[in-house]
Formats: sequence, structure tokens, C-alpha cells
Amino acid sequence: MTQPPRPTRQTPEPRPARTPLPRLWDKALRWLERRDWDESATLMVFGALVGVVTGLGVVAFYGLIDLSHLVLIRWPRQQLPVVGRALYQPLLTAFGLWAAWFVIRRTRTPDGQNVPDVQLAVAKRDGVIQTNPVLARALAAAMTLGSGGSAGAEGPVAVHGSWLGSLLGRRLRFQTRHVKILVGCGAAAGIAGAFNAPFAGAFFALEEVLGTFSAGAFSPVVVASVVGALTVRPFLGDNLVFNVVLPNDPHPFASALVYPLLGIACGLVAVGYTRLVLAAPAASRRVPGPDWVKPVVGGLLAGAIVAASGGLLAGNGHLAIPGEIFGGLAWYLLLAIAAAKIAATALTLGFGGSGGVFTPTLFIGAALGGGLGVLGAQVVPGGLVNPQAWALVGMAGMVAAATRAPLTAIFMVYEMTDDYRYVVPLMLVTAIAHVTSRRFAKHGLYDGWLAARGEQIAHGVDRSVMDSVHVHEAYDRKARGVPPGMDLDGLAVAAGRTKHGVIPVLDPDGRLVGLVGHHAIRDALLARLEHSTVLIAEDIAEPAETIHTHASLREALSVMNARGQDALAVVENSPRGERFSGLLTRDGLLQAYERALKRAV
Repeated sequence: MTQPPRPTRQTPEPRPARTPLPRLWDKALRWLERRDWDESATLMVFGALVGVVTGLGVVAFYGLIDLSHLVLIRWPRQQLPVVGRALYQPLLTAFGLWAAWFVIRRTRTPDGQNVPDVQLAVAKRDGVIQTNPVLARALAAAMTLGSGGSAGAEGPVAVHGSWLGSLLGRRLRFQTRHVKILVGCGAAAGIAGAFNAPFAGAFFALEEVLGTFSAGAFSPVVVASVVGALTVRPFLGDNLVFNVVLPNDPHPFASALVYPLLGIACGLVAVGYTRLVLAAPAASRRVPGPDWVKPVVGGLLAGAIVAASGGLLAGNGHLAIPGEIFGGLAWYLLLAIAAAKIAATALTLGFGGSGGVFTPTLFIGAALGGGLGVLGAQVVPGGLVNPQAWALVGMAGMVAAATRAPLTAIFMVYEMTDDYRYVVPLMLVTAIAHVTSRRFAKHGLYDGWLAARGEQIAHGVDRSVMDSVHVHEAYDRKARGVPPGMDLDGLAVAAGRTKHGVIPVLDPDGRLVGLVGHHAIRDALLARLEHSTVLIAEDIAEPAETIHTHASLREALSVMNARGQDALAVVENSPRGERFSGLLTRDGLLQAYERALKRAV
């Protein structure tokens, strides 16, 4: 049985006095050590605990946003003259961005502390997330959102939850891989609580933060996500985010022929949106004058865009998309609103504001889909295009294309609308938008932010380190093969002696015939008992992918993931062809990666 992730006790140095809280903590640790829990059960219990605390953190963060909105927007407007009140919006937003910049500057908070930084912590820092930068960024994000800046709340709440998971795992002295899972639990609970979407929260953590859908991570993350959403509902309500009533599609098959156009449009617009947001920090550095001028300039411009929209782009930090965006305006106005939201988001985040990109991306997708839907309804006959449906589906397409998280996009929009009739269009548009964006841009919003800082994170690992380490540093040279003619009894003995889950079958020249798994041996033994079947190693060996010793770990991991395998046969060139040299397992690959990572940081 797999050992549970018990915290390993370390004998503390003698202290002259102990306060009640540390004594209580030590008692809790000793109680935990005496529990003979299964590993997955332990992680699910603590994942649920992270979900509860993160959910309460989401409620507190939204309360902080509301307080900021009251102080920075509502109260000043009440004190200002009615005449020309709209002109004050840029000034108030500029003050909010300056206040956010001031908090970051005074606390000396480093760049980051958003979703990409959590990805970096999982891939390179053993899941360690520092406390002070997270708290400072949360305060700065509340000021940005409360003053009318164009950003999202999902980034801060996801980071806050990830920090709680990291803190709990490290305090309990869990293994590094378990700390990382708890980090994912916190991110899932934060997203689930912010959007009332537990499935989307879970898939966001697995797809974006952890980069894995392994069984060990799946259950705790799902539990944390569900608990996080349930914790938030008594405070923020259980209502659907979008109460848009969609009609039945009278021509579902014919409509499916038109939806790919929306997917392509979302992918192309997402490319421009991503490039503009990623280029905004460099543009802000070209603004003349002292550093404090940059957030003021960005706030003035973003506030002016919001004021010019007549209130359609205004918000108080909560996810709110006016009903007019769902096809209730002329198509050119909706497309202009989408462009204005892109510009306001780039100005807010690139010129000193703090916050996430998920919520603005949803708004852009709704305006883009609604605008193209209105235009399509006028051009395409037969009622094949419904503007409201295109607005909803466009949100998923834009999120998938901009964040490179298609599964999260599908589940999020579905949960926010609770309308199963449009699941097929969601899947179709999301897939096409994702492929289109990857075709025209190498990076999305999250990995693009990391790439600008010299980091390459994919599937929870640092790609630059994976590229620099080769198979010959990671594979097991002591793995021994068996001849093709070995009988089942010999195979059973060989299986008991190896630490790997497969046995290589080699011909007399040392070339690989195939791999025999332990399950195949068991099935063959059972078949022999039932039917007196005589089998040898060659009969049950399956053809297997091979990897050369000079290949990188990233290449090897790609082959493993594509084939769903946990072991690859490693070969070397010889005068007689490729000869078997050993086995590369997933555990060996990750151990070599961890060694290289420690050398790199």
C-alpha cells in the first residue's frame, strides 16, 4: 500500500519557553502522524481544508474590492458636482492605479504574484509561494479593480488560494510533490469560488497550474474546488453568472457549419490581444518622467476609455457583463467595445495596475461573439446565427485562445450558463480558436509572460531545463532483457526481480523485440491455467517506442505523454543497428529533472 504523505517530524532545538499555539500545533502534528491514512485520502482531507479557507478568502477579497470601490469611486462621485461628473472617471481610475503602484513600490514586491508566477513556483520552486508579495498584490489588485481598472479578480484569488495550499503543505512538512498538489487545490478553490464554477476551477488547476491530470492530483483538486464553491455560495449567492435565455437551435447541424468562423475569429483576435497585453509594460517604460507618472498615464487613458463607453466597460471588480453585450447593440458598436476592452486591459495591467486577465478575456469574447453574431444574423439567411449564443460561445473561444486552457474554457462557460444545449458549439469553437491561436502565436497570456522573463513552463515543468538534460543522464543502464523464447515461468521470475513495470525482450544481437508488462504476464498465466496455452516472451511482447540516449528529457516526456507510457526503451546506435541500452521510466526522468533544477537555481 502506498504510504500516506505523513509529515516527517524533526526534533526541534530546546527552547526556554513555548507558547500555547506552537504546543497545539505540535499536538496536531503528532496526531496526524499516528493516523494510518491512505495518501489520496490525506490529500483530499487537506484539499477540502484548503478549499474552505480559500473560499473564505474569496469572500474577504470581494469585500476588499467593494470597500475600494466605495472609497475610490462611489464616495468621491457623491462629493463631486453633477456637471461634468463623467470627466472625473479618468482621474479616479488614475488615482486607483497610482495607489496600486504605490503599494507595490513601498512593499518592494517583485514582478509577478499572478497565475504565471504560481506556475513557476510549481515548476521550479518546489511549490513555495512567499507570503508578503501575495498580500501586497491582493491589496493592489483590490485598488485597481475598485477604481474601475480593466482587470480580473480571478488571478488574485487563485494566487491567494495557491499560497494557502503552499503554506499548509510546508507547515505540515509534506513531500514536495504533495505541496504542489495543495498549491493546485488552492488555485482550483479560488477560481471555483470566484466564478461559482467548481468543474472549471478543477480543470484550471490541473490544466494551467499543475500541468497534469494524474490520478494523484485529480481527486484532491476536485474536492478542493467543490468545497471552495460551496463555501462562497452562502455569502455571494448561488445564482448563475449569466441569466441569458437562449432559444432552441432549429438547425443544429447547419449551425455547426457556421460556428467555425467564430472559432477562427476568436483565435485571431486573441493573438492581437495577447501581443498587446504583453507589449504594454515595454510601452510604459517609454513614458517620460518619473516612475509614478506611468500608472497615472495608464489610469487616465483606461478611465477615458471606460467613460467613453457610456458605462458599458465600467465595473466594480465583480464579473458583470451588461445584457447589451449579448447581441443587444449594432454589430460595429460591439466590435468597437471589444477593441476598447482590449486597450483598457493592456493599459491597466501594463502601466502599474494589478489583477487577472480571465475576466476581461470573457468580456472581450462576449462582445466579439455578440458583434459577429449580429452581423451574421443579417448576412446568413435561415436563422442559423443567434447573436446571444455566439456571445456566450465566443467567451469560451477567447479564453481558450488567449490562455491556452481549452478545457477550462468549456467548463467555465457551461457552468456559468447551465445550458447543455450549446455544449457542442462550445467544444467546436474552443478547439478551433485554440488551434488558430497556436498557429499564429507561440505564446498565450500566461506562458508569454513567463517567456518574456526567460522562463519556459509547460506541463508543470521548466522546458528550458528539460531541453538541457538528456536521456543518458536519466535512464537505468542496469535494466536487463530476456530472450524471445523465455517461457512464462521465467518471465514471472524476471518480473519479480525488476523494479520496473515492464521487461524488455531482446533478440540475440541485443535488438529490442518489444516490452512485456506485468499485466500481460498475469493474463498469460491465467490463460495457461484455463486453456493450457503455451506462450513465450515473444508471443506477448508488444512493440514499443524507443528513445536515443542523446534525446532531451522533453522529447522523452512528449513521447511518454503521447503514448500514455511510463517507460521507454533506450537504444544506442551500433554497427548492427540500434541496440537496447536500458529503460527510461517516468520516475527516473523526473528525478533527473529535479537534480538539474537544483543545479540551475
